[in-house]
Amino acid sequence: MNQIYFAGYDGVHSKDFKYDIPEGFPCFLLVVTTTPARFRVQGEIREYPAHTAVLYPPNHGIWYAAGGEVYGNHWLRFASDESFVTNFPRQAVPFSVSDPEYCRSLFQLLTWEASQLTAASRRFQNTGLLIPDEEIPSKQAAPDSRLSDLTVSQLLRILFNKLLSDTLNVPCVGHDRELLTLRRQIAAAPQLPWSIADMAEQLHISAGYLQLLYKQQFHISCMDDVIRFRLLRAQDLLIYTTESIASIAEQCGYNNTEHFCRQFRKSAGMTPGQFRRQASR
Repeated sequence: MNQIYFAGYDGVHSKDFKYDIPEGFPCFLLVVTTTPARFRVQGEIREYPAHTAVLYPPNHGIWYAAGGEVYGNHWLRFASDESFVTNFPRQAVPFSVSDPEYCRSLFQLLTWEASQLTAASRRFQNTGLLIPDEEIPSKQAAPDSRLSDLTVSQLLRILFNKLLSDTLNVPCVGHDRELLTLRRQIAAAPQLPWSIADMAEQLHISAGYLQLLYKQQFHISCMDDVIRFRLLRAQDLLIYTTESIASIAEQCGYNNTEHFCRQFRKSAGMTPGQFRRQASR
């Protein structure tokens, strides 16, 4: 389900323009600039060139402002439960748009469809057909409204597919140091209850964006890296201690010894006991 609340394109504001909503909106806000702009990212105000996009998730702080003599953008405030929106990998972090004219055309079409939906709603109010849902027979549903809903969903999907391709081409500049620090922490204490949500919160980015950056930087997913470091720690304990398999599993962050043994065998090609015996020869 998708619902557009406000949409517009080619908006222009003066050089003192600033948009500051600390609590955000209870819906998504998508902004694509047509001029240089400033965005607050992780508490720091940064300059970005024209044709920068940012998707703010519901209830996320919003701050952006003019970065030159004027400020221009296209914008969309909307609700959606579509996975291509809710799982979008780069949220509240600006990125470059590779084809600004194409995006402008999509915003123009979405603005038109949103106005058509609003007009349809007003027509039903004027004719007395806007009554409680439970009292409306299914045959009385507005066909033009349903068609517009479908068109909006299709346009949003096209727009987000395009934006997704742009995020995949963005290098992880600006997060290298944080990612390296995170990886060192994992390597030093892989037994901790690491989770994608906690790691993303530590870097102040979305979970999806963390997974994208981590894979780009280290060529392995963050949770697979956690498992890899746990099993490396297990190998050291198997070689240099006489601890039981169950104790080693617990020290490496596993609550279930059988699960530990399965992952160890999948990685090393042998059971922990076989690995210990082979290492002691």
